Amino acid sequence: MSHRVSVSYRAILALAAPVSLSLFLPQISFFTNTAFLGQLGEQELGVNGVAGIFYLLLQMIGYGFATGLQTQLSRRSGEVAPELLGKTLANGFWMSGILSLALLLLAFLFSPLVFQAGMKDPVNVELATRFLRVRMPGLLPLLLLQVFQAFFLATGQTRVLVVGSAVLVATNVVFDYLLIFGKAGFPAMGLNGAALASVLAEVAELLALALLFFSRKQHRKYRLRRISFRPDAQLMRNALVVGAPLMVQYAFSIGGWEIFFLMIEHLGARALAASQILRSIFGLLGMTTWAFATVASAMVSNLIGQGRQQEVMLLIGKIARISFTLTAALVALLLLFGRSFLSLYRNDPVLVSYAMPSLYVIVLAALVLSVATVYFNGVVGTGNTQVSMLIEVVCVCLYLAYCLLVVRRPGIALHWAWAADFVYWSGLLLFSVGYLLRGKWKGKVI
Repeated sequence: MSHRVSVSYRAILALAAPVSLSLFLPQISFFTNTAFLGQLGEQELGVNGVAGIFYLLLQMIGYGFATGLQTQLSRRSGEVAPELLGKTLANGFWMSGILSLALLLLAFLFSPLVFQAGMKDPVNVELATRFLRVRMPGLLPLLLLQVFQAFFLATGQTRVLVVGSAVLVATNVVFDYLLIFGKAGFPAMGLNGAALASVLAEVAELLALALLFFSRKQHRKYRLRRISFRPDAQLMRNALVVGAPLMVQYAFSIGGWEIFFLMIEHLGARALAASQILRSIFGLLGMTTWAFATVASAMVSNLIGQGRQQEVMLLIGKIARISFTLTAALVALLLLFGRSFLSLYRNDPVLVSYAMPSLYVIVLAALVLSVATVYFNGVVGTGNTQVSMLIEVVCVCLYLAYCLLVVRRPGIALHWAWAADFVYWSGLLLFSVGYLLRGKWKGKVI
């Protein structure tokens, strides 16, 4: 009935390897999506970056709630409280559904205003707005599948996440090809085809995870009955106390990135297209790190649930060392073969040469990311999400201050704009380590 973690390297890798693979597979989908749109042109590639990050903002607000839910589920697993875990999960589904509908309404009302205020090219504004209107219905299945992901991670069933990601990638890549270019009798929808393909992929992953949940009899193991789905005011309050700061935190984080891309749009179509490619590469670099960071959050919460607070810093340090080592290996490969890799997105020597200096910047920033995000998610795992939100807000403000001072300068080189990542990740590392070393998180009840 419980999943009780240890702090050995073997235990860390056993949990993190499937999570890493489950994050790597969607990056294949993102890579092919970017490469397909690169064949259409620089404008489509760049607009996908701006509109895609706006959708990512909505997605990460939902992910903030799911992460808070995961922290609670991990704590219940460590405490061996299966029935309470099941009721927490059931209430999580209710709240996630309500949140997705609220985000859908807000996006429909305000996304055109955001694009009009932030982009100077009216054609880009129209393309981004149309893309998002096709993309937004995916929020409901996306937020529900995030709840399933939180459950499987909290209960140590991380291999299930690989299956879900494989279904998402297969669906997305196939429909990207069919709908972007109009193959096999499907309409050629271009940029909007990429949006529709992503929605279909999210629905497919949700169905796959639901099928695995019931086929593995998880509803029986955690005593999920009709009464479990009755709204429980105390459980909902607990979910919001832990999850709401994370929702704000991720909104600030991705919101800062959206503002960055809107600033890049003012540098021209080439800068925006290059930045979308760099964003894809940064995602590939971060896939291993984010897997270990996700595992760090769940394992820290589980350890605290077992009453083993004294082992938390040892655990986080081990996870950070693995994360840095694997990221360094990926960075070395990109430094050696960066130009060839950039050409896979768009075979344009001018665009590749333009993006190369920024590539060197982001691969080095990824080394700081590899440690910073592990320690930061360690803070999240303690359950003191108000502190993690405060750290995030401060770091995003530093990031935006850099952007306003540097990126807005006329004629600024793109690589100086991307150096903003050093400011953000360095701040995140320093504040997170400082909080954990103070030890005030011990005894936090969620």
